[in-house]
Amino acid sequence: MELIQSKNSVISKDGTKIAFVKQGEGPALILVAAATADHTDAEQLAARLAGQFTVYNFDRRGRGGSNEASPYAIDREVEDIHALIKEAGGSAFLFGSSSGAVLALEAASKLGSGVNKLFLYEPPFIVDESRPPVSPEYVNTLNRLVAEDDRSGAVEYFMTEAVGVPGEYIEFMKADPSWDKMSSMAHTLAYDGQIMGSTQSGRPLPADRWKVSIPVSVTSGENSPPFLHEAAKALADLLEQGEHRTLDGQDHSAVMMAPEALAAEIGRYFLG
Repeated sequence: MELIQSKNSVISKDGTKIAFVKQGEGPALILVAAATADHTDAEQLAARLAGQFTVYNFDRRGRGGSNEASPYAIDREVEDIHALIKEAGGSAFLFGSSSGAVLALEAASKLGSGVNKLFLYEPPFIVDESRPPVSPEYVNTLNRLVAEDDRSGAVEYFMTEAVGVPGEYIEFMKADPSWDKMSSMAHTLAYDGQIMGSTQSGRPLPADRWKVSIPVSVTSGENSPPFLHEAAKALADLLEQGEHRTLDGQDHSAVMMAPEALAAEIGRYFLG
């Protein structure tokens, strides 16, 4: 059976249009994208989930077909997710990857009963000395680079400072067409930086930031660097119904590079 997808939009609380693609049948599942990603990055994942879920694959504000409004605030992105949950009938599962996982967690903490379960893939916390912390001037530096219209420089700073890509690889990455796409969303990098807050400082996670009583899978890829495994374990231990899982043979790129394996794990968790 062919699963029909449709392009739609909702209006968030502040009047901002949020674009999404709806696909599949079953319980509602909202996909929350990582930094420098829009809905197209999760298209293959959404297609594989659509056999079990009604998937809402949306563009976060300031990306793709979605609008934005100034000034930015994390609560506005939570309101965007709330608008999608209402569109879905009042409740939904949430999946988020990387910094999108932290936004999904933030939404679940603030929206309460509208979120049924969470699947968080590799929230990029830095909770120990397994890698260098992100600079406390990270968000300010991103905003300065964007204000200077150095969007490529902002992406490069994100890649080296936050992701930890060695500098010698950057020129090869710039040769790929994906670099221009990321540069078009460079102004949103500081948004994700605000969502991460102080959680990339090398210190333990804040014990009182997230009030979540629903089941949460915090999953890391088997082949990912140690700091991501430590981050996932730390968050799972902090949450009332958190559990840490490992996705065999995968790393931080699983949303795009291993959508079939990731979709199978998501389906087992939410419906099992």
